[in-house]
Amino acid sequence: MPADKDGNFREDPEVEQIRVTERERLRALVDVDMEVVEQLHADDFQLITPSGTSVSREGYLGGIASGEIDYLVWEPASIEVRLYGQAAVIRYQAQLQLVFQGEKAPLRRYWHIDSYEKRDGRWQVVWSQATEIR
Repeated sequence: MPADKDGNFREDPEVEQIRVTERERLRALVDVDMEVVEQLHADDFQLITPSGTSVSREGYLGGIASGEIDYLVWEPASIEVRLYGQAAVIRYQAQLQLVFQGEKAPLRRYWHIDSYEKRDGRWQVVWSQATEIR
């Protein structure tokens, strides 16, 4: 973190913008706000699920839109951010519950790691991976 003239550390405003963007993305997924979901997922987005399956943007967003993937709860704890210019990696734990292909999963905790890139002036998630905490 850079320090100001008095030696006080201040966080890069981009770091907070990435946190805000991730929270907005999660709300949009739970609310099935496809306009926001589509804006925040890069064209080359890829998800690695807790079971190790790779899912393309088309497959993931299609599953959200159709209701095949229905997030009931997605509540992140504090979001850690590592910023590298026009790219960032975030990590956080979250409580998550969803219905997948008609089967309701219990509320569980997961680690999430996401890679963001700033493209055309806005942050978009490019890669996402979730791991269940047992």
